[in-house]
Amino acid sequence: MSSYPSEAQDAVHGRPEITDNAGKKTSPVLSFLSSLPVFSVVLFLAGLPVKQAGFTGNFLNVLFLGQALNLFDLLVIDLLWWRHSKRVRFTGTKNNPELYRNPRKHLAAFARGTLLFTLVAVLDGWLLSLL
Repeated sequence: MSSYPSEAQDAVHGRPEITDNAGKKTSPVLSFLSSLPVFSVVLFLAGLPVKQAGFTGNFLNVLFLGQALNLFDLLVIDLLWWRHSKRVRFTGTKNNPELYRNPRKHLAAFARGTLLFTLVAVLDGWLLSLL
């Protein structure tokens, strides 16, 4: 529920049929730290076919892959699909599409993703240059 705009969260706050099923709120720090090893492994494997001898080439290749994924997530999934899809709306708010149009949380997630994929590129660039 934390990825929904504040306006949508406020509209359903206190409705037990929704908030009881939403699950426990996850710490943003824990979410970031758990994403680091997952994307490190995925992008390491994706970086193997384009592996280069030095750190810089590997770093740039993995950085490009990660940032391309991050940009795709922002533009296609978050801004084009998610904000306009009725499938992701809470019960009772389907006729209020304006509750889902605020891009602030998506842009903040993109900024966190930029940092995440830069750290992954440093780690994977170093590991790939050791192989």
